[in-house]
Amino acid sequence: MADKEKLGLIAGNGRFPLLVLDAARARGLDVVVAAIQEETFPEIEQHGAAAVHWMSLGELSKLIDTFKREGVTQAIMAGQVKHKQIFSSIKPDWRLAKLIMSLTTRNTDSLIGAVAKVLADEGITLLDSTSFLEPLLARAGVLTQRAPRDQERKNIEYGRKVARHLAQYDIGQTVVIAESACVAVEAMEGTDAAIQRAGEIMRGLEGTASTLSRALTVVKVAKPNQDMRFDVPVIGLSTIEAMQRAGATCLAIDAGKCLLLDGDKIVAAADAAGISIAATSAEASS
Repeated sequence: MADKEKLGLIAGNGRFPLLVLDAARARGLDVVVAAIQEETFPEIEQHGAAAVHWMSLGELSKLIDTFKREGVTQAIMAGQVKHKQIFSSIKPDWRLAKLIMSLTTRNTDSLIGAVAKVLADEGITLLDSTSFLEPLLARAGVLTQRAPRDQERKNIEYGRKVARHLAQYDIGQTVVIAESACVAVEAMEGTDAAIQRAGEIMRGLEGTASTLSRALTVVKVAKPNQDMRFDVPVIGLSTIEAMQRAGATCLAIDAGKCLLLDGDKIVAAADAAGISIAATSAEASS
């Protein structure tokens, strides 16, 4: 990127956009933030951006006009936008409405991919969302003090097969497994909510003669040919907390494709909770 060129940041919720903003500024870049009213944390105003422009999720024309006015030609999309939000409460402007109507499938990949193409047509290139955060990508191997136990490894093997099939259809990237049985599948509600639902299902079996172990394994994978510009798998402290509440004892993720947003704090929290985290190469586990 040329010196003095501005970086655009399309900010969703969570700490992901804040980390990108801080990392880009640490490299001497001026960052222009397009903050989504329905999603972005207000504290983004305090992270030293060159400018913060607030807009609704449906205002695609305003996003493009803002970046053009600011001289932005490269941008990063970071932070979750709740999938159900996209297709429910948002009122799209004419440009986004036209784009949505043109889609043959209305999943996240097709929608955001179409937005990326519109941006490119307007001279704004989307960069990989992990461009400034590569140290936070999960490295291959067991990340915690405890390695997965035999049953957890079986759960991981089965869970990866299930999750990969779901991910290729952009249904979700997380499954929750107990004794090689699928307890919950992520859809529009997001990872932590899927984990919570799995815990509720297992608690509902308490006192019954169920043959399932109550210990859950969470498997989160990248999509086949994961587009690193958007919807990259992310794990945070909240994921570990959700696992604790649900009675999950093991987390499996894809090395090099999943961001650990809270870095070493995630591993420390998992160790304190007796949770094992293992990262496997996406190619090796296909």
